[in-house]
Amino acid sequence: MAKLYFRYGAMNSGKSTSMLQAAYNYEERGHRVLLAKPSVDTRGDTHIVSRLGVSREVDFLMSPTANVYALFQTHRQSVLASTGLDVSALLVDEAQFFSESQVDDLLRIAILENIPVLAYGIRTDFQTVAFPGSRRLLEIAHSLEELKTICRCGRKAVFNGRKIDEKFVFDGSQVAIDGEMVTYESLCGACYLEESGGVLNDRRRVS
Repeated sequence: MAKLYFRYGAMNSGKSTSMLQAAYNYEERGHRVLLAKPSVDTRGDTHIVSRLGVSREVDFLMSPTANVYALFQTHRQSVLASTGLDVSALLVDEAQFFSESQVDDLLRIAILENIPVLAYGIRTDFQTVAFPGSRRLLEIAHSLEELKTICRCGRKAVFNGRKIDEKFVFDGSQVAIDGEMVTYESLCGACYLEESGGVLNDRRRVS
């Protein structure tokens, strides 16, 4: 039986690079893969873009209400029709933005279709609160793997600090895509607490 894998890490831990390398490894050995990401991730538009400058266009985008299982089957049949080869794996970037039901679809693909699903994403937002997709992946994935990166102080980074105009902020919507106005910095626990004034979750702040 194939498995659902969740490979997670803080920002800048090389998730997209690792995913593109995995796709390359499959294809180098003559296998076909499908790459997908949620449509809410507008960075790179229809491409997966690593911070090393490597990019690749996805095979399909998934809207917040998309039936992931059905979408996968449609694109799988297209690959079969055009190449005569079945899909060997589904690779998904920014999996934290999926709904819980969409993550359940990823598990169904792995188990019912016997096709490995490799999902990449971050666990928590800038307020240390788990994204729904990540929480569900932590609950049901067969395999969990942490991709590591370091904080500015040299310790292992585990949190994602949000910046606007180069200043850390600790309130706002859960989803704000990294770009011109908003950026993120990976922080260890000590540095996160230093920047946040000792608070881990801004929703618990007392005015």
